[in-house]
Amino acid sequence: MTTHDMPQVSTGKVVSLDAETLSAKSVSLWKTTWRRFFKRKSALVGLVMLSILIFCAIFAEVIAPYDPLQVLIGVEPVKMRQAPCIHLLGCPQDQPQHLMGIDGNVRDQFSRIIYGSRLSLLVGFTTVSFAVVIGTVLGAVAGYLGGTVDNVIMRLMDVLLAFPSLLLAIAIVTILGPGLINALLAIGIVSIPAYARVVRSTVLTVREMEFIEASRSLGGGPFYILFSRLLPNSLTPLVVQATLGIATAILDAAALSFLGLGAIPPTPEWGTMLGAERNQVFTAPHLVFYPGLAIMFTVLAFNLIGDGLRDALDPRLAQSSK
Repeated sequence: MTTHDMPQVSTGKVVSLDAETLSAKSVSLWKTTWRRFFKRKSALVGLVMLSILIFCAIFAEVIAPYDPLQVLIGVEPVKMRQAPCIHLLGCPQDQPQHLMGIDGNVRDQFSRIIYGSRLSLLVGFTTVSFAVVIGTVLGAVAGYLGGTVDNVIMRLMDVLLAFPSLLLAIAIVTILGPGLINALLAIGIVSIPAYARVVRSTVLTVREMEFIEASRSLGGGPFYILFSRLLPNSLTPLVVQATLGIATAILDAAALSFLGLGAIPPTPEWGTMLGAERNQVFTAPHLVFYPGLAIMFTVLAFNLIGDGLRDALDPRLAQSSK
């Protein structure tokens, strides 16, 4: 065989082709995931519900007819804990319209519910972001290093998990003092173990795979392997856990505020509104019903989205659900 007859191999073209193939596979994987997600009706319902919440939070000044802290005595002829008044449903035209009634401090409850969506979403995303960052670092370090480091970190996580999350959050807020910031910190701390365990289990599975050994052979350091190779493979279960964790964080924040340990009145927070009117269940049920409905609506939205993401990211669940 002459040199002219030998096949010509271009290393650069092969590498470029491999890179393009990997990129195409990655794009195809994400497209498949989103296709599975949008095929689930419950996930779409949750997405629509979350979109409504985000819309209310962003445009609260436009949607709410009153300032959430405004006392309406002397402004309108209303009375304390007045029932909802909707003109389309037969409320007299000469009476001011209040879609969800008036609370015990003569403030428009609909405006407070709308503004409360901002605080609830802020609580959910802030606490989960804090817990995800700390839990991811702890879980990744424990799973990758193993040995004494793993035992120390995970035993600490086990201690935190030994207590009911809400009771532990109450204890932390009691020590730090009541307030929204302390409540957020407490909820974030009690949420860390869940994310640490998820990341650790993934790292323990992935660290023995061949591509990790290849990275070590090519001179990749521990920091590079941990954050460039191991952690990206932990994103799938972490995203699902974080989405479901937002719902739990919102519930815990509402519970702390209900007990007087979270947001301090007159902050328009749904748990605080429930706590302030908890004795009016029979005399003014609308003051308890609407904040409770808002909490249920928000938690349900995140739970539906979390379930949809779990099924979309796990092909086995997607196939079994067909």
